[in-house]
Amino acid sequence: MGAASAADIAARLDTAWRTHVPIAPISDSDGVADAATAYAIQTAWTQMRLARGEKLAGRKIGLTAKAIQQQFGIAEPDYGALWQSSYYPAAAGKVEVPAGDFLQPRFEGEVAFLIGKPLQGPGISAADVLAATEACALGVEIVASRIADWKIKLADTIADNASYGGFTHGPWDKKMRDADLAALELTIEHNGTPAGQGLGAAVLGNPAASTAWLANKLGEFGIGLAPGDVVISGAITRMLPIKAGDRFVVTLTGQPPLAVSFT
Repeated sequence: MGAASAADIAARLDTAWRTHVPIAPISDSDGVADAATAYAIQTAWTQMRLARGEKLAGRKIGLTAKAIQQQFGIAEPDYGALWQSSYYPAAAGKVEVPAGDFLQPRFEGEVAFLIGKPLQGPGISAADVLAATEACALGVEIVASRIADWKIKLADTIADNASYGGFTHGPWDKKMRDADLAALELTIEHNGTPAGQGLGAAVLGNPAASTAWLANKLGEFGIGLAPGDVVISGAITRMLPIKAGDRFVVTLTGQPPLAVSFT
């Protein structure tokens, strides 16, 4: 890394997040190239936000699709923090989200996990995840980038809190823990037109395997998942651009549809 410290770069990302003015890729401007340095920046930003009194809501997993991993030349996903301040609760199958809350937003549909028992790696399996899960739900992540024009390399997205923007989810369902998560079908309609379709198997073979990866990765940093944490386990279809006025309807096998409108 160049002259800038992890805290300096984290402060720059924080300013971009608060002012909605994106910054140049740090992989170029600061020469940040490796995941370890990028996670140090992400951690510095997380600590800055916690110190301000923000509350963690859980974790997100990104880069779970094989095609995306090949694009970035990596062999594993990445993770970021979910923040309570950017959780948009749904009611009666719908939620309105201000489009202006985000920089360069995109839409993703996922499986969400509500952790019920402490879970910390190493050695966590998908079965361990399901045993520690209270319930699952249809999840939606709004991804966003503080990096200008989404010109990201791996280090850029990791440092930028894995390009997290906000999240919502449908009702928690305890029965979903016993479902074949790999076989669940997710569909997305964008302004009434089919825009995405995929199976849970697109997420590292099974969303529970993705969440096990997260628990083991966090374990490397001495962090665990705690009861009450939400995990959104990775996009099942490609991400879709969002603009004000858009309406997305997401379905997942066995779950009520969720309509997300951007105002």
